[in-house]
Amino acid sequence: MKAIVQDVYGPAEVLRLRDVEQPRIGGDEVLVRVRAAGVDPGVWIVMTGRPPAVRLMGFGLRRPRVPVRGRDLAGVVEAVGARVTRFRPGDEVHGTCESGSYAEYAAAPERLLARKPAGLSFEEAAVVPVSGTTAFQAVRDTGGVRPGQRVMVTGAGGGIGTFAVQIAKALGATVTAVCGPGKADLVRSLGADDVIDYTRDEVDRDGPRHDVIIDVAGCRPLSLLRRALTPRGTLVLAGGGHDAPGPLGGYTRALLWRPLVQITTRQRLRGHTAREGAEDLAQLDRLIESGAVRPVVGRAYPLAETPEAIRHLAEGHPTGKIVVIV
Repeated sequence: MKAIVQDVYGPAEVLRLRDVEQPRIGGDEVLVRVRAAGVDPGVWIVMTGRPPAVRLMGFGLRRPRVPVRGRDLAGVVEAVGARVTRFRPGDEVHGTCESGSYAEYAAAPERLLARKPAGLSFEEAAVVPVSGTTAFQAVRDTGGVRPGQRVMVTGAGGGIGTFAVQIAKALGATVTAVCGPGKADLVRSLGADDVIDYTRDEVDRDGPRHDVIIDVAGCRPLSLLRRALTPRGTLVLAGGGHDAPGPLGGYTRALLWRPLVQITTRQRLRGHTAREGAEDLAQLDRLIESGAVRPVVGRAYPLAETPEAIRHLAEGHPTGKIVVIV
């Protein structure tokens, strides 16, 4: 099969389209013929091996342990292992895999897959598992958003942010979206009640009025974000910015600053790392099928142009999600 692989850590130039063996599945795994796969900051982290700590987390010290890139996917079940009970060949699914999803076939544990929501294209379904569940857990669990609360989402026009805005609205919150001027109409169409254009105003424009802030952008000082938070509010760091993209960077920032924040104020500072699994993905899928949440696909690239897709992500400020079509 054809796949996007890398032999060494580095920038997008290390990626190659090559013929590799089709993955074999175990008893609790599903072989999926991939139709589309999402692009997220986690792909960039594993591709570059930065920050170096990720290499100690099982991804490989000197080179990537799994050479095929990509994590989330949507496609059609080709075969199932002997212990798989929820799927059979021909089922349309989405979720995450461990063999790499920028490929014609991927092997995924049954526990990481859910049925593709009715009405979604494969491209739309492929961008839900990583960014959608990250936003879902950040808003519902880490942020504890409740009806009637005021919620701010930074990076609201990006992959995680577009989901976070919609999920907060679905939970009954009043949402302020922070984004650039080119994304204001988009986030309003997703349900944002107010929009702050960060090129004109700062996040503390309206003072300490937000009960929860979901910081996806990761590029504003904590002191500034806290000025937009109520005295007992919760700040969720769900992104680390361009120096340490993805939730890993946000979690590290929270570990460093939480003791000082909790000593000096009653505000809560929480880092967020996503948990993969079919249960939360299925709950998010129900919101999608109800019409409360819709995936936003900004750009789509064919498999051979995956390096360009990741370069576009690394440039910063993509609109919605980037997807690779297989």
